[in-house]
Amino acid sequence: MTTTRTARATRDRTANLPRARLVERIDYTEDLMVIKLEPQGFDFNFKPGQYCTLGLEGIERAYSIVSAPHEPFLEIFVELVPEGELTPRMWRMDIGDTMSIRPRPKGIFLMDPKATQHLMLGTVTGVAPFVSIVRDHLHYGRDGHHFYVVEGASYLDEFVYDAELSDLAAAHPEAVTFVPAISRPTEERNAGWEGATGRLNNIVAAQLETFSLDRSQTLVYACGHPGMIEASREIVTADGWRWTEERFWKE
Repeated sequence: MTTTRTARATRDRTANLPRARLVERIDYTEDLMVIKLEPQGFDFNFKPGQYCTLGLEGIERAYSIVSAPHEPFLEIFVELVPEGELTPRMWRMDIGDTMSIRPRPKGIFLMDPKATQHLMLGTVTGVAPFVSIVRDHLHYGRDGHHFYVVEGASYLDEFVYDAELSDLAAAHPEAVTFVPAISRPTEERNAGWEGATGRLNNIVAAQLETFSLDRSQTLVYACGHPGMIEASREIVTADGWRWTEERFWKE
């Protein structure tokens, strides 16, 4: 009875929230998809690096926003959690369906303008806020900053934004460097991989050295799996680098 009352109360809390309509969906793997949402009847104003709170059937979760504020739709990179409450519902969505959306974004995982060098560590969907920040920076033609995006994944098909980030790095070498790294190079799913290998916490020290970054001008960001963040933070902060983080928790 208590569980039923709680579920009803949750549904009641979200029933009157604004809605966002699904306008695009791309499934990249069985458990990774990108969706684009159109807020209905209001402007959803956010800063690059913030997150939105989405819901279905009264179940709500926070998702970092991939899109930059100037873009027309909210772009969200979603990983399926089979035993979770919300993502299995999201996987059943069709174009035109709607989700609840809290009208105000949240989060303070933002670009620090006082730093000029930004080393960004992300695991799979953890790359989302970094894509938003880089898109925003380049859209407005700002200068004086360099973004080193180092993304880790188990398998190469989990790098959903690798083509975009590689193209941006080629077009704007003064502003963007992209390094994808896989942690399971010997598995068949990664056949043909010629890039970096290793977990992010095992390669972050080498990347800092390779980029010849200045401690006084650098901020290290980490977003994604809590284990990666814990291990990387210990290495980075012990060596005197400034640090900020945002963790993704399973449902």
